[in-house]
Amino acid sequence: MSSAEDGAVKDEGGKGLSVTEEFANPSRRRFVTGATLGVALASAGIYEVIDKLATPPERAAVEADKPLPPEQYAIPTPRLIMDNGTGVESSNGTIPVLIPPLHNHVITATLKVSPSVKDLQEAQRHLESVIQGLEKRFPPPPSGLGVVVSWGLPYFQHYIPSLGRGSGYFKSGTHYPEYLPVDLMTSKQQGRAVYALQDARTYPSDQPPAGFGQVRLEQNHVAVLLRSDSLDNIMEGTNALFGTGSHQAGDLFEVTSIRRGFTGGGHTGQQSLASKLALEAGLPGARSIPAHAPIFLGFTSTIKSAESSTPVSNLETLPGWTDQWPNGYFKYGTIMPLSHLYSDLATWYGEGREGSREFPVYADRLRAMYRPGLSAPVGTVTVDPPVESEDDIFQRVRKTGSYGHNGSMQPVNRLRKATTSNYGVTYPVGTPVSNRGDFATLDNPFHYTSDPVGDHYSTQKAAGLHFLIFVPTSETFNRIRLAMDGYYPDGKRIDFSPRSPKAGLNAVVHTTHRQNFLIPPRSRRSFPLAEFLS
Repeated sequence: MSSAEDGAVKDEGGKGLSVTEEFANPSRRRFVTGATLGVALASAGIYEVIDKLATPPERAAVEADKPLPPEQYAIPTPRLIMDNGTGVESSNGTIPVLIPPLHNHVITATLKVSPSVKDLQEAQRHLESVIQGLEKRFPPPPSGLGVVVSWGLPYFQHYIPSLGRGSGYFKSGTHYPEYLPVDLMTSKQQGRAVYALQDARTYPSDQPPAGFGQVRLEQNHVAVLLRSDSLDNIMEGTNALFGTGSHQAGDLFEVTSIRRGFTGGGHTGQQSLASKLALEAGLPGARSIPAHAPIFLGFTSTIKSAESSTPVSNLETLPGWTDQWPNGYFKYGTIMPLSHLYSDLATWYGEGREGSREFPVYADRLRAMYRPGLSAPVGTVTVDPPVESEDDIFQRVRKTGSYGHNGSMQPVNRLRKATTSNYGVTYPVGTPVSNRGDFATLDNPFHYTSDPVGDHYSTQKAAGLHFLIFVPTSETFNRIRLAMDGYYPDGKRIDFSPRSPKAGLNAVVHTTHRQNFLIPPRSRRSFPLAEFLS
């Protein structure tokens, strides 16, 4: 990876380029249309400038001999600040906000491994050895490196058709999908076995940009999430996992996409990455992004009160949610829905075409992001409104003719009664069930794709979001996502179009891709269940 001083990057000849020049001269970037996979893996493209633009957050030191948590997706030392509403840490701040890693990358792939028992079990050992090597080299995230390996339904369908060996978890001969975690609540409601990992689906408001076609429901075998405050760490992890050297794991995978992105950078008072990079890329609407906003849409999305603690999102924690307590094979695992969305910043910030300015002033955006009737000083970035009930939402719709994005989902994303977990911890009413991990991107839609035509790949930068969330079941996400469109579990529905400007921010986000993945526990992250084949 090239290096530079004073905020510049280097071209292949070593010449210094300003950040602006890097955007303005796409021919000089190492990743262009038709670039080989090797080039795309080795280069972070424009994201290489991030470590020059943002100071890594201060993080608590990690004890050297402290074991890693059994959950892959857990971040042992998250940074918590007190925000004063501007998106900046302050001694008089009153809103607790989590600061995620600066760099977040996802690489999806299909497998090049043959389905033979010998080859799968050898691949299992090899991948685990490579990941353990990274864990010895780097402390956990955010300051070190986080590696999260997740698996899609096509992996289980194609590679684990049945289990030849019995165990304390499964009977010999158990067939797909009967070894997957069972969603107990949904199974009871539907009168049939429903599994915690389901294929992704579309939702009423799903509407890709004109000419894009239908939302792509992907069929990858695996997705690897890499997280760190250091891009160098992520690139070293990428090389180990997807390089083809003798102690690397790339021969196992056929990479289908590389999705790079970022979060934050503004909580110290400096210009945030979302604002800086959008301006440099010349994105429509960029000049209206608040200077300290961690995401393109101008608000803080990592309010602590809206995030679950890690165990709540696990498969096994909440009684009656899945069958993984007390001794499930996937105990300490979770489900990860992954999607890509474009954000129409020009419309969002009132810079759209005449006659189509749905959100002309800050109050309109505040209403759309949270709920009608909420007030805050113009320019406020961090807002933590009280959670409303489903009845409250419908009453506001009757009164104002609109609802808010965050407000619409919270009643479904929260525990409806105080719940004592299987671990003996009592969580109060309103505890969030999900844990977000999404990040902003300039990819259009991906940094690299093996199918540029099908994915509508372009070198032109675009405001987007690689959305991912950790939930106990796929159906948990379905319920939350449907509520965003005004559809609720009890059958109630808000009766105007979910693409309307009155329906939160649905009018300015456009989903292009979706897939759901199962994240096994750390101890079973590498080719799960392959050890039971015979």
